[in-house]
Amino acid sequence: MEIQARAKINWTLNVVGRRGDGYHLLDMLMQPLALHDTLRIEPADGLSLAIDGADGLSAGQDNLILKAARALKETAGISRGARIRLTKRIPMGAGLGGGSADCAAALKGLNAFWGINDPLDALCALGVKLGADVPFCLHDAARRAQGIGESLSPIESRVFPMVLIQPCAALSTKEVFAAYHQAAVSPPDTEKAALALAAGDLRALKAAASNVLESASVPLRPQIATAKEALYQAGAGFAQMTGSGSVVFGAFETEEAADQAFDFLKTVYSTCIRTETAL
Repeated sequence: MEIQARAKINWTLNVVGRRGDGYHLLDMLMQPLALHDTLRIEPADGLSLAIDGADGLSAGQDNLILKAARALKETAGISRGARIRLTKRIPMGAGLGGGSADCAAALKGLNAFWGINDPLDALCALGVKLGADVPFCLHDAARRAQGIGESLSPIESRVFPMVLIQPCAALSTKEVFAAYHQAAVSPPDTEKAALALAAGDLRALKAAASNVLESASVPLRPQIATAKEALYQAGAGFAQMTGSGSVVFGAFETEEAADQAFDFLKTVYSTCIRTETAL
């Protein structure tokens, strides 16, 4: 079996509170991308993982794919194994949800591969214990995510041509949130941003949307602001940092505009990806 693990972007990200256990309460508009990793699953007695395309990523027991597999086995009470090979295409430390996407793909793929056939809600209940973005990745569609990310409701969007830039190394999510608590930020108008997405109106989206973690990140990583400006100069209708960074994405009105921007920006940035949003 082969299953795709699609990256995601945050059209908006707002911090609206904090739980007693330290988890931040969020309100986000998110959408998957065509950009994806691939998991190949084969029968085996035990559980094993091999990784192509990411030399720095551990294939050991701490990998989220193996954590997901063990959690599913334990919950279902089965003893079957699997040999899993991950082909990595989503940049790491990017805010694109690559680890969560891989985890979700493992849950969804092994759920079918082992014949467990748990419903989506059950997989989400298991997935949120492994990562806050895992339920969104299991839904694999445009959603408004609230709570710590587990409360999901459908939103309308469309396919937007995209260019992604990773202009610098990542900070840890912990560092970004620490900076957020010291920064002056402008929260998004999430309702208006959702209406703009439904209408496919990038101009209205630009006026309504924001990622509050971007404001906190720019003083620590000024390359974020430079990359965002480069995307606008190249013709993006809307550009923003995704998640806690470090990728900045640009959404374009047409395929031709995105192609032209990509052809130029890939000569400036070593990590520059042409993709599109997915429905």
